[in-house]
Amino acid sequence: MPPTTDRSGAGDPVRTLELLWMEPGARPSHRGPRQGLTVDEIVTAAITLADTEGLDALTMRRVAQALGVGAMSLYTYVPGKAELLDLMLDAVFGRMPRPDLSGRPWRERLEAVAHDNRALVERHPWVLAVSTSRPPLGPGLLAKYEHELRAFEGLGLDDVEMDDALTYLLGFVHASARSAADAHASQRAGAMTDEQWWAASAPLLARAFDPARYPTATRVGAAAGAAHNAAYSPGHAYEFGLQRVLDGLGVLVARRGGQA
Repeated sequence: MPPTTDRSGAGDPVRTLELLWMEPGARPSHRGPRQGLTVDEIVTAAITLADTEGLDALTMRRVAQALGVGAMSLYTYVPGKAELLDLMLDAVFGRMPRPDLSGRPWRERLEAVAHDNRALVERHPWVLAVSTSRPPLGPGLLAKYEHELRAFEGLGLDDVEMDDALTYLLGFVHASARSAADAHASQRAGAMTDEQWWAASAPLLARAFDPARYPTATRVGAAAGAAHNAAYSPGHAYEFGLQRVLDGLGVLVARRGGQA
């Protein structure tokens, strides 16, 4: 996964908010000649391009080519790539599932939030490469935020703690997803699978590793490698880490006397 190079909220905030809260299917007819596209169609084309080729491929020209129009015509709808990126993020946030979590134990509710966010970045890996310290304040993001905060209702947390706990949970999910993306990228770029790499390395490692000098590393490394059939298992790391995150939040919930 490439380092974060794009940021939400980098465009004109007024125009961005106008576009984010525009009625679905509306055409900004007050900006330039009336065209046959909608902002929604432009955003969908941009998401498809980013999904298949990554953010590096996302330019106004490439989106225009995908839609079969001239690049300059897109600017009558969206001021530029920065605003388009906010629209893309809000769109994928708005399409996330929001199942009814009421009545479920709190750990199950938080697990559902984590799993849905992990699924989002697996469908749209480019989301991981965007810093959202200035989030796109559109209907998709707000619906997502509202749904996820409700998973923390009844736990005895105050409003700031609810926001902190959600941020903590999603921070873990994103960090885990970045590690998984890095592992998958290494596999795609290499000529060997992990199993082949370890098999090729085994003879040298057997000579170099001194169990007497590194007894704990030798024992634990062998056990982990046998369990995961690799030095690192993204799926296992996510499941193990998520349970530890929930354990930590459980301590806070217990202190606050939450019963949900």
